Amino acid sequence: MTYLQQDLSLIASCVKKSNLCNKTILISGATGLIGSLIIKAILVANQEHQANVQIVALARNKDKVNEIFGEQVQSKNLQFIYQDICQPILFEQNVDYIVHTANSTNSKYFITNPVETIDTIYSGSKTILEFAKSKKALGLVYLSSMEVFGATDANKEVIFEQDLGYLDILNVRSSYSESKRLVECMCKSYAEQYGLNVKVARLAQTFGAGISKNENRVFAQFARSAIRGEDIVLHTKGDSMGNYCYTTDVIKAIILLLQKGEKGQSYTVVNENSSMTIYQMAEMVAKEIANDKIKVIYDIPKENCFGYAPKTTMRLSSQKLRELGWEPSVGLKESYIRLMEGLI
Repeated sequence: MTYLQQDLSLIASCVKKSNLCNKTILISGATGLIGSLIIKAILVANQEHQANVQIVALARNKDKVNEIFGEQVQSKNLQFIYQDICQPILFEQNVDYIVHTANSTNSKYFITNPVETIDTIYSGSKTILEFAKSKKALGLVYLSSMEVFGATDANKEVIFEQDLGYLDILNVRSSYSESKRLVECMCKSYAEQYGLNVKVARLAQTFGAGISKNENRVFAQFARSAIRGEDIVLHTKGDSMGNYCYTTDVIKAIILLLQKGEKGQSYTVVNENSSMTIYQMAEMVAKEIANDKIKVIYDIPKENCFGYAPKTTMRLSSQKLRELGWEPSVGLKESYIRLMEGLI
């Protein structure tokens, strides 16, 4: 089995043991990494474990859906709705669970299109929350980001959910992180005012088997350098602390939160053993993944033309999530080995 097949089989086993069996789940962002993996894993669970989960998948691009899912689009348990996430969802049947994964991950887009970034995050999430309220959903998980933490207190060794730091609201790069903060507040507000069983998964940077060949975030750039035998080029000093988690571990957390997460609460999803600076990660890839055949070099522009997030020193804690019974199982080196299978 490929690494991706192994991952889907593992997630399918989690689905089998969950409350999702014989239920209907709506997934937004169906062509994104997390959304597509959840859908594919549920289809495996339906086939191998007779989970009988009905999937309603929101997407915008039919060609991209066909490219990612192929013949699976014909599954009797899978229905696609093609629409802008900011428009009302016209779906009459019952929906039990919702995972809102729709989100841009392109840092450069956040600084070139900050207005669209804000509008899509806010309006799209409002659409999902209203839909969940109308369907009296049993559970909703919203995928937030570690960027909501901002610049945290450098004197704190470990950062917990409540340890939010400073965000410069006059920096257009904050269009993403500030909007994510707003939606977390909105989730809490829907929980309090309407009793909506919504939980927030505050994700560390997530990657693994199944990433798009067009993925261009730093981890993918490093992986391609290793594959091609090219030096890793850093456009910053690389001294910002990175926090990471493997895709399968993240999806296991999402399934757990749908069932056990506390209404209106946020949970940080991170593999604490994978936290390191960008430079340290680059060195690890050069030495341990590329077998020391490449090196790390610098090419730092005068301005942040790549849209990178501001420097951070934070090490995130997953204690709150681990108290629900979650444990990550894939470390950073193995994450690279597994994701590179799809890039070769």
